[in-house]
Amino acid sequence: MSEQHAPKAAAGDFRMSQTPAEELTIAFIGNPNCGKTTLFNAYTGANLKVANWPGVTVERVEGAIESHGRKIRLVDLPGTYSLSSYTMEEQVSRQFILSDQVDVVVDVADASSLERSLYLTLQLIELGKPVVLALNMMDIVEKRGIDLDLHRLQELLGIPVVPVVARKKKGLRTLLHAALHQHEDGDASNHRPRAVDREAELEHVTEYAADIEAHIRDLEQKLPADTANPRYAAVGLLEHDPELMTLYPDLSREAPDFSDRIINGKYDAIERIMPEVLLGKEASDTFTDKVDDIVLRPVWGILIFLGIMGLVFALTFNVGDWLSAWLEELIDWFTQGVGSLLEGVHTSDWVISLVCDGIISGVGGILTFLPNVTILFIALAFLEDSGYMSRVAYVMNDIMERLGLSGRAFIPMVLGFGCTVPAVMASRTLESRRDRFRVMLVTPFMSCSAKLPIYILFSGMFFGSNAMWAAYSMYLIGILMALLITWLLHLTDRYEGMQPLLIELPAYKRPSAYTIYVYVRDKVKDFLTKAGTTIFVASILLWLLLHLGPSGMIEDVSRSFAAVIGRGLSWILVPCGLGFWQIAVALLAGISAKEVVVSSTAVLFGIANVNSFGGMQQLHQELLQIGFGPLNAWCMMLFCLLYVPCLAALATIRREGGARQMIAGILLQLGVAWVTTFAVWQIGDKYVVAFPSECFLFGRTGSADGGCVGAGDFIP
Repeated sequence: MSEQHAPKAAAGDFRMSQTPAEELTIAFIGNPNCGKTTLFNAYTGANLKVANWPGVTVERVEGAIESHGRKIRLVDLPGTYSLSSYTMEEQVSRQFILSDQVDVVVDVADASSLERSLYLTLQLIELGKPVVLALNMMDIVEKRGIDLDLHRLQELLGIPVVPVVARKKKGLRTLLHAALHQHEDGDASNHRPRAVDREAELEHVTEYAADIEAHIRDLEQKLPADTANPRYAAVGLLEHDPELMTLYPDLSREAPDFSDRIINGKYDAIERIMPEVLLGKEASDTFTDKVDDIVLRPVWGILIFLGIMGLVFALTFNVGDWLSAWLEELIDWFTQGVGSLLEGVHTSDWVISLVCDGIISGVGGILTFLPNVTILFIALAFLEDSGYMSRVAYVMNDIMERLGLSGRAFIPMVLGFGCTVPAVMASRTLESRRDRFRVMLVTPFMSCSAKLPIYILFSGMFFGSNAMWAAYSMYLIGILMALLITWLLHLTDRYEGMQPLLIELPAYKRPSAYTIYVYVRDKVKDFLTKAGTTIFVASILLWLLLHLGPSGMIEDVSRSFAAVIGRGLSWILVPCGLGFWQIAVALLAGISAKEVVVSSTAVLFGIANVNSFGGMQQLHQELLQIGFGPLNAWCMMLFCLLYVPCLAALATIRREGGARQMIAGILLQLGVAWVTTFAVWQIGDKYVVAFPSECFLFGRTGSADGGCVGAGDFIP
């Protein structure tokens, strides 16, 4: 989607233009987990644009469609429960809705939890802008035996009410037509609702107590004549809304604090509305209740979460490796074909080496892990869309509170299994700046998908049938390390302002295939973009460093610039069992992107297809020859888990928290990585290798003299 937009009508001009040049802006807003993004995706498909809101680092997602002879701009706003802003994302939703940029507001509500959703709806109606209520998940309503009188609800609210099923793309045309019709009609306040109590005609959907209404009318008269939404502004002043109090300082001094009574007034209106529209009795969602009775228990909940993640990585390894085998053969065939083609046209040897040993070896080595990474993304999307992830935050709340954070802080950490960048950005949902700082500090310890190829490669070479457990241990260590660092930070902090966890536990639902498709498509696209840009450039630079030295082009890589750099850094890694110049170079290159550790290792040792059986066997022998064994491999995975995240993650941390936050994170992660790996290597080298009974930990067999034999055996 282009960054340029067609000219928009001036604020308040609701005339329906017949020319395609006029652009209409429709904003989607709703509670979290109401299916708002699924509905938005159903309209826009692949026509998305992601950017940051001006002045803040909260992402906005936009799409463009054409209908009824006009271009329509759709904006998916961050989820919020009300227009009373607390978190950064809620503030963005509120400010955009209040601005003149919005022509129509589509309030997406979970029809199966209508009572909870109506609070935001009443605020939007009070705002006075054209609003359409989209009742999503109507299929769940029917399944539970809920009978909603939508015609009566529309009368009471005074706005169009449209039933939709976003994941099945039902009701989309009707909803869009209603939104366009609202735009034609103009100010939604012209639609006077029927009386809620059927005895007295009410001027507004939400009628407060007589004294509050008197204050509202008094403030409305004193507000500037050009105030766009005087009733909303007056109610906000009586709620002591911070932004409105700042905007109207004179009026704020004479406005009493009726915030609690105004909130109760809205809930009183909801209580009057619900009996009028809820004709059937909601059947209990026994499936959700039965599952929650197990997964929400403190001990069982944690064990189930660990078991689910173990299953995810079992699928990632077993099914992913099976699919990778086909991709390996394809890349091997492609490498041989390119090599033969270049030889056939008498290309220079150095060019053939650059293309085959540098570019294809580096980029192709990463592409072979695509099936494993894709399966991981599918699993995470499935867990998120099914409603399980919010349960994880609830279960972890007690542990997180002991560490000085709320359970909500665990959600960004879990997102870190996919990618550190969105995980750091998800810290915006935390109300406390202190909590956001800590989450950004420890989230990089989680095993993102970019680290998965490293685990697959080194565990596959050295741990045989225990490869999955060796890799899974990295995920557990990452979680434990993040919690440990959080606890240590909490010990130095006397902050007592902990807020209770308020989190919605949505009913379990069958994940939307389209939502999973969009999520996985975007993640795989990012993965392939890295392979085509960052890893491509890194592979070329690394090949040049390996084939150039102080004396020019060289044959012996031990005399190359890469070797010089590696030897200059390797002394730092010797106490950690990683004192090899090739490993030092691979780790340094991995700061650009963690996948580059694998591609760099392949290029450094001249392996054409590192993830194939032959490639892994060849690399395994090369590593053994320099004294790199199973314990070194486990230390390598551990160091990659804990040390500096990729450049994209560092840039995100800097954007979200500032340069000081980023530098503090770099120093902390390097320190933790070195100290932890140092301890593991020193203890492992002294004790694990010394006792035959412990040798199985590293896939080896004890010998009669107390040592370990079979360390060089390669088990595919």
